[in-house]
Amino acid sequence: MTSSKTNPKVDEFLNEAEKWQAEFKKLRQIIHDCGLTEEWKWRLPCYTFDNSNIVIMQDFKAYGALMFFKGSLLKDPKNILIKPGENSQAQRQIRFTNVQEIEEIETALKDYIYEAIEVEKSGLEVKFKKTEEYTIPDELQAKFEEMPELKTAFESLTPGRQRAYIFYISKAKQSKTRESRIEKYVQKILDGKGLRD
Repeated sequence: MTSSKTNPKVDEFLNEAEKWQAEFKKLRQIIHDCGLTEEWKWRLPCYTFDNSNIVIMQDFKAYGALMFFKGSLLKDPKNILIKPGENSQAQRQIRFTNVQEIEEIETALKDYIYEAIEVEKSGLEVKFKKTEEYTIPDELQAKFEEMPELKTAFESLTPGRQRAYIFYISKAKQSKTRESRIEKYVQKILDGKGLRD
C-alpha cells in the first residue's frame, strides 16, 4: 500500500500534544505505511479505508492507545489486543507507554492494521449483543412492576439509552444504591430521555 497524505488538524494535534507526542508520531508513521486515509474525528486522529473507520489514536492519562473499531474480529496472535471496557463488544486497543514498546511490535502492528483492512474489505460485521439479552437489575424490574408506565417508557427508549441505564444501575454494588439510582432517573425515563440527555 502507498503512504497517505497528512491532515492539518492531526498535524496540529501532534504538535500540541502534551502526552504521548513521540508515541503518536511513531504510530502515525506506521499507519501511513499501511496506506490508510488520515482524518480528524471525535477530536482525535482517525484512519479510514474507503470511508470506513479502521483505527483511531486515543490519549489517556496512564497510556496511549491505538483502537481498532472492529478489533474483536481480529485474530490477535500476539495477544496484545485489550477490551477498552467491560461492555465493549467490537473495539479493541493496543496500549503503550513509550516509543520503544511501539517499535518492538511495529511489524505486528502493521499486520493487525492490514488484517483490519481485510476485515473491512470482506464486509464482516461484529455481532452485537441485543439490548434484550442484558439482564435487567432486579430493582429496576420491581420498579417496572410497581409503575407499568415506567416499563413502557423504558422500552420506548433507543437500545443505546436502555443499555446505558442498565449498565449504570447494575454497576452499583448494593441494592439500596441501585434503588437510589433508579429513583433519580425515573422522570428522565418517563420523559423519554437518556442517562446523559
